[in-house]
Amino acid sequence: MKVRELFDVKHGVNLELMRCEIMSKKDYDSVNFVARTSNNNGVVAKVKCIDGIIPHPAGVISCAAHGSVMSSFVQVRPFYSGRALYVLTPKHDLILQEKLYYCMCLKANAYRYNYGRSAEKTLPDIELPDTIPEWVYNVKATPISTSIPNNHFKSFEIEKWGEFRIGDLFSLVNGIKYPANQREKGRLPLVSASGINNGITDYIVDREEKYDSVLTVAYSGSVGVTFFHKKSVFVGETVFALIPTFNINVYIAMFLCTIFNLHNKKYDYGRKIIGSRYVNDIIKLPVNLDGTPDWDFMKNYIKSLPYSDRI
Repeated sequence: MKVRELFDVKHGVNLELMRCEIMSKKDYDSVNFVARTSNNNGVVAKVKCIDGIIPHPAGVISCAAHGSVMSSFVQVRPFYSGRALYVLTPKHDLILQEKLYYCMCLKANAYRYNYGRSAEKTLPDIELPDTIPEWVYNVKATPISTSIPNNHFKSFEIEKWGEFRIGDLFSLVNGIKYPANQREKGRLPLVSASGINNGITDYIVDREEKYDSVLTVAYSGSVGVTFFHKKSVFVGETVFALIPTFNINVYIAMFLCTIFNLHNKKYDYGRKIIGSRYVNDIIKLPVNLDGTPDWDFMKNYIKSLPYSDRI
């Protein structure tokens, strides 16, 4: 079944955020602005309602045709849309779980649009499953709450950060080739070069070659994607394990993962990461007066963020 058979597929209102008036979350007459991003349900700002332009209604699906192509979300509030964003309105009544399932199916087609391809012309003809699996109806969404207010943290002062060689902070270990047809199913997570699910793609029987409290970096596949693993994992082929030479915790690790994921963007466009060179790469981090990494700052910054109490 094609997308156009299940949904009315139309362009959004094609607004530009820079021409809208940004509002705070508490402003009564503000409305979500949805763009071509894969984060935060596509919402990038709250903007003032514009006379003569009616927001898209809640309950429809937004889908990016450019940018983070095929990033699809159920919009739970009325919204304005940026450029190259499609709005999918169900032709028949769908419950939330069904809409979320179709969002997942749409996102699964993102690989078709690698290397800058657009879904502008082909989105309506993408094939979707004819039936919805039973497990979809058993999924229950539980709202996540946080006890931490959205306080403004002190300035980063990035210009004062210091430079550090990756090899001085971590020992780099190559992952191990372990073909799927040789694996025994178990409970030990196996990390591969995937950009989702913390890189975990399989569960295997316990092995001696495992690491905990490490960062993993994909050097092929989803190149540069970095995750933290507090509990033991087996690191598979095309992945490095970065073993810290300092005392790490989940808060410091979350800060570092952000730094690494930004740093590793230089390996986009099909480049692979070479381990012997990667250890000589330089990253910038907050520093103490003595020039050492300010781990306390990193920890406290992450702990100051809303939902950090849910980590």
